[in-house]
This record gives sequence, structure tokens and C-alpha cells, in this order.
Amino acid sequence: MVLALTVVGSVVALVALGLFAFGLRRRLIQRSGGTFDCSTRWNVPEKGDTSGKGWGYGIARYSGDRIEWFRVFSYALRPRRVLERSSIEVAGRRAPEGEEELALLSDAIILTCVHRGTRLELAMSEDALTGFLAWLEAAPPGQRVNVA
Repeated sequence: MVLALTVVGSVVALVALGLFAFGLRRRLIQRSGGTFDCSTRWNVPEKGDTSGKGWGYGIARYSGDRIEWFRVFSYALRPRRVLERSSIEVAGRRAPEGEEELALLSDAIILTCVHRGTRLELAMSEDALTGFLAWLEAAPPGQRVNVA
């Protein structure tokens, strides 16, 4: 009986520690400011795939002339993806369709982009989209920026 209580107590403590680590990581990422919720999907085919598969939920952070994207359900302190402002080309925007409505946050707008020849989609709120497009357009003089 004592062994069972010890094991259950240890499991509960480990789960609580894991949840605390997720929260602490998010606070560390957001500490420098300029963050927003952003889902991503990489290597998207030319014809829009609305199956809802392949989306990764994350946090994006502005960092100078780049955006760092972190997975939400990860313990890594380094970004999973980095997008340079000079390499992002916006191809269009659309509303979630089909199963995407279930895979994304409720108020998400999907922005189709090309980054270094790779097609990707970013899903974010209307407010985050406005900030993202303003950030792209605010590039230093001489940088080529393509915002559709």
C-alpha cells in the first residue's frame, strides 16, 4: 500500500513539474515581448490543402529582422523555425476551410507565404496579422518586401 501511494505521488509530482516547466518556458519566450500565437504548416502544395493536417501550434516572436517560431508543446528553449524578413514573400490570405476550422484557433486567418523557395502557411488572429504585415512593410530601405 505504501509503495502504491509513493508511486502515485511520484507520478503526480512529475506531471505537476512538467506543467510548471511548460508555463515557465512560455514566460521565458514572452519575456522579451513581441510574441503572438501562430500556427504553421510547411511544404504546402500549390493547390490549397484544407484537410487540417500538418498544422503545428506555436508562439512566434519578433527578433530584429526575423521571426522565431517555437512549438507550444516542447521543452526546447531554441526556436524550431526562423523566418528572415527579407526572405518572406506573401502570396495571399484566406479563411480556414473544412477540417482546418477544427485544427486552428477560432479567429485564425491563414497567410500563404514563400520563404526561401518553401511554401508555408501561417495562421494567426486578425490583430497578429495586422502587426505581422506592418512588420514586413517596415523593412529598412533597400530591402525587397513583397506583401500581397
